Amino acid sequence: MSLNNLKPAAGSKFSRKRVGRGPGSGNGKTAGRGNKGAQSRSGYSYKRGFEGGQMPLHRRVPKRGFNNADFRTAYEVVNLDQIEARFDTGATVNPDTLRAAGLVNSRQPVKVLARGDVTKALTVQAHKFSGKAAEKIAAAGGTAQAI
Repeated sequence: MSLNNLKPAAGSKFSRKRVGRGPGSGNGKTAGRGNKGAQSRSGYSYKRGFEGGQMPLHRRVPKRGFNNADFRTAYEVVNLDQIEARFDTGATVNPDTLRAAGLVNSRQPVKVLARGDVTKALTVQAHKFSGKAAEKIAAAGGTAQAI
């Protein structure tokens, strides 16, 4: 095997279709574009979602509901493996201690998620827990308290 022997796989390369090269080519005259209309002319491009004048799907489907992002509650997320690495057995973990440990930055409510495992008995106080996270904390002999 050497560089001068390399060739593409058989059938992987195709020659470009040369249109508009006379009647003998089979793609002469209108060059496969049909007769008249916008699509037969050069420079034609259609808008995204255009369906040929038919009412497009995004206008046919009824509008429903509204979710105002101004009122959503954004949570700071902490995983169990992060808590396990930073705190000792019997420690009380709350938003203040998490902030001191550098796991959360802002004053937003804290949610504990279940990535990783807990081997220490910890008292974890947070605003929310995922179901699995609460189970893992309890299984390790700790308690999960919602604030």
